[in-house]
Amino acid sequence: MSESTSSRQSDASINETTVGWTWDSPGRGTLSLITTCLATIFLCTWVVIHPRVYKRESYAIFHKLALFVKTIFAPEFIAVEGLQEWAQCRRMERECAKLTNGGFRLIHAFYISMLALRYRTPNGDRVIWPNQYTWLLQQRLIEWDDHPTWGLSIEDIWDKSKSDSAAKLLALIQVSWFSAQCLLRICHHLPLSQLESMTLGYIPLFIVTYFFWWNKPKDVRSSSLVDLPAMSLEHMAVFESMAVSNKFDNEGFEDQTSYWNVWYLTPRVFEKEEEDRIARDAQAEAQARVEGRSKQLPMQQVSLGPSYDTLASNGLAAQAADEPVSIKKEIIVAHWDPDLYRSKIWPLICLFGISFGALHLVCWNTMFPSMIELWLWRASAFVSIVSMLIFMHFEKVVLRWGGFLTMISIASPAFYLLSRIVMIGGVFAALRAEESAIYDTYEYSAYWIPFL
Repeated sequence: MSESTSSRQSDASINETTVGWTWDSPGRGTLSLITTCLATIFLCTWVVIHPRVYKRESYAIFHKLALFVKTIFAPEFIAVEGLQEWAQCRRMERECAKLTNGGFRLIHAFYISMLALRYRTPNGDRVIWPNQYTWLLQQRLIEWDDHPTWGLSIEDIWDKSKSDSAAKLLALIQVSWFSAQCLLRICHHLPLSQLESMTLGYIPLFIVTYFFWWNKPKDVRSSSLVDLPAMSLEHMAVFESMAVSNKFDNEGFEDQTSYWNVWYLTPRVFEKEEEDRIARDAQAEAQARVEGRSKQLPMQQVSLGPSYDTLASNGLAAQAADEPVSIKKEIIVAHWDPDLYRSKIWPLICLFGISFGALHLVCWNTMFPSMIELWLWRASAFVSIVSMLIFMHFEKVVLRWGGFLTMISIASPAFYLLSRIVMIGGVFAALRAEESAIYDTYEYSAYWIPFL
């Protein structure tokens, strides 16, 4: 079929083999095709989104819109993020279940991870991060028996959740009906439009993402505000040092009131652990340099007078104190969970990550209005697959120059985004000149089971 398809793709014969806008009667038309696909895409993205908790309603709305845009352009990225969040919450559940006789559940871990548990401060409130809550339990500073007063009873959490069973049912019906229609068209050897093929790509990612977020509360608008238990200064210092980020606290600081925060993915505990490790390594390296210089001082100070010891030691101490401060804050583009990245299932996760682009290859021999658009589609599908695979190859992508590999790691998401824009534009541009068989229909009555 490749030779016949290639011959039909010449621009000279486009007008003879394609049709433009087609009305819905008789059969299906362009409008019904567009509305059905867009409704399915909307339900596969909007319903699956589970945003974090914001005190201000405007931030909550913009954050959900930001997640919606991300899911439209990179649904596989959101699915992998859902897997990472599920993995973090599973670890927290296992750790806390040992301290609560099994009372701590996955829903509690999700609730805390979505920044819904906060403590009061003189300037407002701050987030209690999953590692902080686990530490409070480990230190016996709080008792699990008091969890209802902290807003952590399962009934209270589900009461705050806006998860709508009717919306879930509607999404399930629409996705099932759309998939059945596409399958029946294939059984009748009728072609699918480019828009239908792209819509089909969202469905498996929608199912997988929803599986990981099944126990996660949805659209929670009010957080649980508590008072911290009495702690010593040492305990308080340790507790505050465990905070993953201060961007999501409500104390009126500039970086906490920026609308750019709605685009950020919620920081994970493993990111904080690596940040602390880097700081410790830098501190150890600085200390080693100080000790190395200190060993050389007795040989150099013979002619410098007795007061040089004090001056040198003070200078070295000041330098050692300044070393950690000089560590630059990294702009992280992506950071995969080390436990997942180094596990045996990561290659399978990578294959799942490229599945969305791979599903677009279904339209490899589909008729396009021009040869340029056909090859743009094919090239974009391959670019999305390869760029996502490269992107997921790097455990951590940081926005800074570090050599040739850094350039590749940063360029890969840019190429992916470009390929997605080309594909989304291509599916709508192709509607101006579709293959006429796109609008052919079949008899539904043949599939009704007669009851006698």
